[in-house]
Amino acid sequence: MKRLWNFSAGPAVLPEAVLSQAAAEMLDWHGSGMSVMEMSHRGPQFMEILQSALEDFRELLNIPESHKVLFMQGGAIGQNAIVPLNLLKGFNSAAFVKSGSWSAKTIKEFARYGRADVVAEAREIKDDSGVRAANTYVPSIAPGSISPGSAYLHYCGNETIDGVEFKHIPDMHSLGAAHVPLVCDASSNILSRPMDVASHGLIYGGAQKNIGPAGLTFVIVREDQLDRALDVCPSAFNYRTVYDNHSMYNTPPTYAIYIAGLVFKWLKDMGGLPVVAELNRKKAQMLYEAIDGSALYVNRVRHADRSLMNVPFQLREEALNAEFLSLAQERGLTQLKGHKSVGGMRASIYNAMPIEGVEALVDFMLTFEKERA
Repeated sequence: MKRLWNFSAGPAVLPEAVLSQAAAEMLDWHGSGMSVMEMSHRGPQFMEILQSALEDFRELLNIPESHKVLFMQGGAIGQNAIVPLNLLKGFNSAAFVKSGSWSAKTIKEFARYGRADVVAEAREIKDDSGVRAANTYVPSIAPGSISPGSAYLHYCGNETIDGVEFKHIPDMHSLGAAHVPLVCDASSNILSRPMDVASHGLIYGGAQKNIGPAGLTFVIVREDQLDRALDVCPSAFNYRTVYDNHSMYNTPPTYAIYIAGLVFKWLKDMGGLPVVAELNRKKAQMLYEAIDGSALYVNRVRHADRSLMNVPFQLREEALNAEFLSLAQERGLTQLKGHKSVGGMRASIYNAMPIEGVEALVDFMLTFEKERA
């Protein structure tokens, strides 16, 4: 059976090597006579899987000893509530960068627990290219705009829907807020390139884009942030409790952790994140060059802020959208329809998307345009 080129934003494509290994081990993991899905989460077999996954994740991201790794459930949307429940003790507000759809959702959820101070927002502006639409660029944070009483500054490293990505993390020292912890939603660009973990108080995200199947959430938390939870924070979501119980206060998503562990080893075998980052740059460059050189397709994100993971684009003739998607599906190119709030198309080209898949998409796009010229 031929596999499709899957450009889904999530749950997303997984490496074929990982899927093949998981299939081979489905009924019998390493001679245990059991599937990973059947194992006790406290048994020696799964403990080996968990420990290996944690160690490889730490190695790939060069996570310092000052930061702890938690595996949780609930996804990034769940963390929109879990983060404030864990970091608001003694505070009543936090600062936010509003760069797109997901950061907007985070801000809305936070408002249930405290005052959300939006210190930078990607509104409609005029720049060198003319009028730039909202959510098509990373907004600048003005020095001194972050209140010294903020519990943290939150930003979304990559806006999956809008295709906007931070290429540089906010410098809290130059912003005059060195004492304010930096929090990042890294759901859709985690492990796509090296990341300065040490500069963050907290990094979190869902696994279903660049790590593994839906159901697993990762949290990288600096140790000094572990004891800031509100009294009303549920025990199962309290970072200190989860850490003290080695991510097993409740039954963890065992199979998702197992798949994540296989993905981590796959990334290490590729040469680690510097090698992965270069491949991702080449894939994105190929696709953006096809869009920019076209009279039919357009990407409206500011060039410096274009995502390497999620590439939204529109057809200048929207009447062709349905035909484009139908013919793409016939060519084995699937999940290209853009998010309903943005429209058009979106190609998600995460780590597991081979360069051959991007080449196939570009070839189809050029052919589609040529036949309608």
